Amino acid sequence: MSAELFRQAWGNFATGVCLVNTIEANGKIHGMTANGVASISLDPMLVMVSVAHNSNTYPIMKKTQQYVINILSESQKYIAMEYAKKTKSDDLKLDDQYFFTSSGMPFLKESLASMECDVVNMHEEGDHTIFIGAVKDIVVNDGDPLLFFKGDWAKI
Repeated sequence: MSAELFRQAWGNFATGVCLVNTIEANGKIHGMTANGVASISLDPMLVMVSVAHNSNTYPIMKKTQQYVINILSESQKYIAMEYAKKTKSDDLKLDDQYFFTSSGMPFLKESLASMECDVVNMHEEGDHTIFIGAVKDIVVNDGDPLLFFKGDWAKI
């Protein structure tokens, strides 16, 4: 077995694509493209996101203890691509793509759904930490999902 074979196996699992956001100490919106997200519980409403320890997001989310999961529509592929990069483009300004919850967390406009979460537990496993979040706010919209399959973007 190898890491490449593991990636190939999981590449056969079609997933939705999310943008996970939080707010940095300086007030700047921070985000990462993710598909390691899941619903955990309905009562109470809990979700999870898995974050690599070597990502830029990991220390920020560990400190803030808050995040937003935005489920992306197929028209938001360019946003997913931008936030998948380690270093963001200077010329692509995305801050105007958000509106803010009453507690100041960024919801991405036109995403299929956005959920504001407070971290209630963290589980370190391997090279990732799973952040369990209690859902505080939800917005749902219509549209078609952005998908990821075999290492590439896809749509229904």
